[in-house]
Amino acid sequence: MDDRPTPPISERPGKLELIATQKVGLNRELYKVIDFLNKNLKDYRLMFGLTKKDDKMIVSIYEVD
Repeated sequence: MDDRPTPPISERPGKLELIATQKVGLNRELYKVIDFLNKNLKDYRLMFGLTKKDDKMIVSIYEVD
């Protein structure tokens, strides 16, 4: 077992920096677009997220360090 303390998340590789968010209406197929973007743009250090809040969906774009 490794007894070294875990570094703060800000110092860990793979840190996410939020670039932008956009609220859109509900769409059950939107997750397919997000999955497509994540698979095809990961080499550009971009990651996309999707969350549902009330009657809206929020698309988020992150830069991965």
